[in-house]
Amino acid sequence: MVLTKETGFIDHEKIYEYLANTKPPERSEVEEILSHARELKGISFEETEKLLLVEDDELLEEIFKTANYIKNEIYGKRLVLFAPLYVSNLCNNDCVYCGFRVSNRKLKRATLTIEQVKEEIKSLVSQGHKRVLLVSGEGLGESALDYTIKCIEAIYSTKVGNGEIRRINVNIAPLSVEGFKRLKEAKIGTYQLFQETYHYPTYKKVHPRGPKSDYLYHLTAMDRAFKAGIDDVGVGILFGLYDYKFEILALLQHIRHLEKEFGLGPHTISVPRIEPADGAPLSYEPPYPVSDKEFKKIIALLRITVPYTGIILSTRETPEMRREAFSLGVSQISAGSRTNPGGYSSKDAGEQFSLGDHRTIDEVIYDVCKLGYIPSFCTGCYRLGRTGLDFMDLAKPGLIKLYCLPNAITTFKEYLVDYASAETREIGNKLIANMINEIPHEKIREKTVKYLQRIEKGERDLYF
Repeated sequence: MVLTKETGFIDHEKIYEYLANTKPPERSEVEEILSHARELKGISFEETEKLLLVEDDELLEEIFKTANYIKNEIYGKRLVLFAPLYVSNLCNNDCVYCGFRVSNRKLKRATLTIEQVKEEIKSLVSQGHKRVLLVSGEGLGESALDYTIKCIEAIYSTKVGNGEIRRINVNIAPLSVEGFKRLKEAKIGTYQLFQETYHYPTYKKVHPRGPKSDYLYHLTAMDRAFKAGIDDVGVGILFGLYDYKFEILALLQHIRHLEKEFGLGPHTISVPRIEPADGAPLSYEPPYPVSDKEFKKIIALLRITVPYTGIILSTRETPEMRREAFSLGVSQISAGSRTNPGGYSSKDAGEQFSLGDHRTIDEVIYDVCKLGYIPSFCTGCYRLGRTGLDFMDLAKPGLIKLYCLPNAITTFKEYLVDYASAETREIGNKLIANMINEIPHEKIREKTVKYLQRIEKGERDLYF
């Protein structure tokens, strides 16, 4: 089956042929690839293709250890926290795995007013959040972009005491180049869009109608975003719709395409698995379920292959799986999430999918600290223009760690002073005391200590 006209740069036949005719690599070859990976320069996509076929438990354990080493060497023990903000569950698509699908007549629909958006932000800020992912269904028609920009303006302008949202990432329907230019002018962080599945026949089957049914327009959204000047983009796969091995190989083709055309791949990769959603029968029985072992392999391979790319794990996963994923290369997590419009200040509207982790942000942070990771609300790179190629220029020689850890410490200190429970404050301050000693540059370490003292006295938003 050749579908190049419909599938663009995703070469299905090449992937089919590889999966059908390639045997798993020998131990010596796996060890050689992992040794190469530990040089922190990434591995070739051809090497990733070989690791993808590894099924041996002992070799998988070596892959996991390598992913953990790479993540710690590049980013240290920090985990960035954010919350999704759903502003509308109106949708014209009929995605068979999603609770927002247009044919779901049982779902209570809602689009937040700007005042309601502000109420949601007040609730999130009062919990300690500094970063949000703005999410909307595809049902607002021609006014969607205008509404999104008004929401962004409202979010940035809403303050609660010492708190505010400092970075807004956006997950909305694909736009034209002109639309993406307007989104960039609104000062977003990352534009995020999931292909869901790169497998064309499956894509058409699970997106039977609506704007999203256009595979190629959806696939090329990141091209238009880059052309519009947005240099931080996030991609993702909804695992469970098709064979995960095909999906990873197709994702590599997508990354290769972006690097060839624009000199830059995605800033983040999200790895959600299908979770049950009311009104979406397929979500209860995914056609290609991904086991926990396979899921861990996916995360580890992505960290090894694209070591400087953020890997995002949502509250779809259980606390137990999230704990395991931290050591495999995950660098960003959501916390205290709701997937329905108004979910932080009320619970009237229907949700997109079920959550696996229902803990509060403070409970998540306490758990993260117990595991030896430092929670981060850092927005320094984004606000100082260290994005896109500028970010990679710092990341690849290992310099980004000089900013990540100090910014994690200062933003976490803000959380401890302003929002944390007594138990979290105690364990958090002990963690900060230990982490300061891990800052390799003496002057930056000294400046971090001074920033912490200033934060204790009431100053905020001090970053490197």
